[in-house]
Amino acid sequence: MKKIISVVGARPNFMKVAPIHKAFKKYEDKIIHLICHTGQHYDEKMSKVFFEDLELPQPDFYLGVGSGSHAEQTANVMIEFEKILINEKPDLVLVVGDVNSTIACSLTAKKLHIKVVHVEAGLRSFDMEMPEEINRILTDRISDFLFVTEKSGLENLKNEGVDDSKVFFVGNVMIDSLVHYQPKIDKSNILEYFKLASVIPVNTGISKENSHVSRLTSHGYVLVTLHRPSNVDTKDSLEKLVNFLNILAKERKVVFPIHPRTKSNLEKYALIQTLSDAIILSEPIGYIDFQALTKNAELIVTDSGGIQEESTYLGVQCITLRTSTERPSTVDVGTNQLIGIDLEKAEIACLNVLAGNKKDGTIPELWDGKAAERIAEILYNELC
Repeated sequence: MKKIISVVGARPNFMKVAPIHKAFKKYEDKIIHLICHTGQHYDEKMSKVFFEDLELPQPDFYLGVGSGSHAEQTANVMIEFEKILINEKPDLVLVVGDVNSTIACSLTAKKLHIKVVHVEAGLRSFDMEMPEEINRILTDRISDFLFVTEKSGLENLKNEGVDDSKVFFVGNVMIDSLVHYQPKIDKSNILEYFKLASVIPVNTGISKENSHVSRLTSHGYVLVTLHRPSNVDTKDSLEKLVNFLNILAKERKVVFPIHPRTKSNLEKYALIQTLSDAIILSEPIGYIDFQALTKNAELIVTDSGGIQEESTYLGVQCITLRTSTERPSTVDVGTNQLIGIDLEKAEIACLNVLAGNKKDGTIPELWDGKAAERIAEILYNELC
């Protein structure tokens, strides 16, 4: 039997590892697949929701490293993960994405001469002030198998001199989760909970069993997720952000699941109470409910990476408040617009979309819900 340990560190990692875990079940007579949760981001309630939503088993190993500076977090993950590797002696360590746990576990495995698999390899923002960019570059440099989500990843790795034999264009495992859970997403009651669902007229003739599907076609709100330092870490940027959101709230309801750091800074600068009553604030939301909000939004405003991909797949308009994106396919062929952090320009772009001037988009190549199957098959063939 061959043994693979997959690492999750932050919530976006869960939806990337979940389809891979399912895909390995096809080979469970030859491959033991274990999951290590580093605890880099850990909220007991939210982790429980994500594991349940994604039908993941409880992790085989939990490191409990918690928060801290980048150096502290990376070091603590390496110290604890090394103990797991020495005891378990896996054949491969599989990491996803670009968080501190990704580079920490890759480094630890490589120094113990264990091969490393990087899922979501080759993505580049070309912004070295982003910690994630450093994590991506270093992880790719030491990985033995690099699984790429979009064609820009192939070009980036080629330009960096990575051997073609290590690189596999397989598609996007985030989209695998989105495709797989569409039935559950369509049954979410989050729109009713936030009072966003439209009321069905009595004379529509819609049957009771189909009424829920009809209610989920309202699209009458803007979904906002913002957490990057450039947008939320200073009083000046937050004052501009509040003004921007209040302007949007004059046009549509705004749903704002608020990141803990964003909330803390809004409270610190006494700005949270200046948000419009038309802005619905909430704690972070589980995967299924959040995807229901994403799917049914008229517009999404974000600085997240994964949401750019999910909105493109779903054909939902997205305005990204960043100066660069490591996911250029969402802009080149998808429904994403990369606006930068000038909120006056963002306001114009958002109001333009809400006026009906929408960006046409298509789904990038191989975003078909089968990326994890391709990954599992390649690794099975290599190991067995």
